[in-house]
Amino acid sequence: MKTDEQYMRIALDQAEWAYKRGEVPVGAVIICKGEILSKAYNRPIKMNDPTAHAEILAIRKACRKIGNYRLCDVTLFTTLEPCVMCAGSILHARINRVVYGTEDPKGGALVSLHRLFDDQRFNHNVEITGGVLKYHCQEILHRFFQGKRIISPSILPV
Repeated sequence: MKTDEQYMRIALDQAEWAYKRGEVPVGAVIICKGEILSKAYNRPIKMNDPTAHAEILAIRKACRKIGNYRLCDVTLFTTLEPCVMCAGSILHARINRVVYGTEDPKGGALVSLHRLFDDQRFNHNVEITGGVLKYHCQEILHRFFQGKRIISPSILPV
């Protein structure tokens, strides 16, 4: 069986696919009993679909693969802390464990902006492990957004 770091590297490979396609570089992989059920990367721009986050796409693929909308006894690895939409999908799919690489201070729903999985009113509990290969997950996001920044005309050479 692989380690959390090894699975996160697979998610990082998916994030690299997103990066190369101009999408925010987030990757996800879903594991069941040491086997990869699905993997995906962000594609909202390409698909014209705001729900096409890596986690959602990986959940959809895994559900199709096993023929069930419940994903009990699986672990979802994602390079970025899931947003509210993805966290809700994780709860509804009954995913047991989420492993993420880096926090998302502007949209994270697990520890940063919200703490949805701490709410005991939900009928499902999700184990969280954060910070796996954090530097690598931060680096690809930093590289992506640095490439998107526009140089101020005041600092351009004359």
